Amino acid sequence: MSGNFSFSFSGDDIEDKGELNPAAPNVSASVQPRPTASAFPVASKPLLPAASHDLHHMLSQLPSKVAYSILDIDLDGNGSIQLPRRELWDVRVQLMAEDEGGDTEPGLGNHDVKTGVYEGGFKSWESSVDLVKVLSPSKDFLADESVFPTLIELGCGTALPSLALFQWSLSLQAPQRNSALSIVLADYNPTVLQLVTLPNFILCWALHQRGELPLLENAFSLEGELDLTPDVIGAFEEFLSARNISISFFSGGWSTEFINLVSSKETLKTRNDAKRRTIIIGAETIYSPFALSSFTQTVFSFLKQEKDQGNAAEALVGAKKLYFGVGGSLDDFVAKARELGADVEELREETEGVRRGVVRCSLP
Repeated sequence: MSGNFSFSFSGDDIEDKGELNPAAPNVSASVQPRPTASAFPVASKPLLPAASHDLHHMLSQLPSKVAYSILDIDLDGNGSIQLPRRELWDVRVQLMAEDEGGDTEPGLGNHDVKTGVYEGGFKSWESSVDLVKVLSPSKDFLADESVFPTLIELGCGTALPSLALFQWSLSLQAPQRNSALSIVLADYNPTVLQLVTLPNFILCWALHQRGELPLLENAFSLEGELDLTPDVIGAFEEFLSARNISISFFSGGWSTEFINLVSSKETLKTRNDAKRRTIIIGAETIYSPFALSSFTQTVFSFLKQEKDQGNAAEALVGAKKLYFGVGGSLDDFVAKARELGADVEELREETEGVRRGVVRCSLP
């Protein structure tokens, strides 16, 4: 099992401008992982500890502007959705300006994964697009006043599924009504959350609201760029507060500490007059037996917790049928989920190119 590698699949990473490019195999180091219940094991290397990140502080660390491109996703003949993503070259420019090395930042080089160091979050993977397509037909639940929708995206990276749900919620909700939406975004690497996940949400909000707020129209002074002025950042925070939308960020390895941190009362909120409906999302999170094991344990901890509290919950998992040379597979996840007593339903299968699928898991 290699510690640093690229998946030799055609069309793994959805590059900027929406193009699908092949990833070349690139193994630069070899380590022998030890069995563990935690995520991303590397012999003699500790995992990043579970940590929560304050949104206001993260906003204060943003650059003065971000460059972005738009990914246009066809929803299987039911229209399309346009999701913004910060350009990776813009991330490199920021890091070089901050004297942090630019291309030496893990994830901005030639490897898709550096086990225990960087877990692929800067890239947008095809299974995340599959999840957007699966989520689209059921998006109306976001406007259901009888439930409090909660989204937990594990291994979020660029967070395309959560971005889509966020954008749909803005379109479905009347401005005068509290949206009461909670979005939990978790990635192994805090730098991914700061450099791409959060900027993508600000871009999504700004593009949706630019016709309503003159300051946003002015902030898009150049095509493909958004000025992150203090007024823009303040308007973003005010909007989330007015709509009762909570966005929480967590990093570190999947572990008991991680689960307890995410499950805190401050994160998984609800309303007195509504039951929580939780959707756990994971794209390309089971690429090795070790990642599969820790991801499955984490998902089922959340599912059981929600069931014990009388809340509806399901997990939507998108992955390749087989990760060649690494050992993970969607079939292995399905088998493990059924061993743990879950109802598993296959929602989508892609047979062209590298075979992929999306499954739904729930506890009876």
